[in-house]
Amino acid sequence: MQWENVTRQPHRFGGIEFRLGRRELGHIHGNHLVDIPFPLHVRNEVIREGKAAEHHLLPESGWVSVYLRKEEDVATAISLLRRSWELARKVKAHGAPADKKNS
Repeated sequence: MQWENVTRQPHRFGGIEFRLGRRELGHIHGNHLVDIPFPLHVRNEVIREGKAAEHHLLPESGWVSVYLRKEEDVATAISLLRRSWELARKVKAHGAPADKKNS
């Protein structure tokens, strides 16, 4: 909530979602699972690096899931949420598609 223009609201499937304008940055289910949307090339990168898993329900989508099993998982989730926020800010500022490699 300390990042510029981020709002939170109840998520439609339970939990809390974070938004930048109309764009969802990610959401938390309870205190054990964080789901975050990314362009596919970013999604593939963070999965390859072991920072996240394929989304628990939509494995072929750009979404990833971060399971909060140990303390360092929380820091990883926050880092990935921040990356989602930074990508969303670029798109909002420049009107560029988020899935461009140079964005």
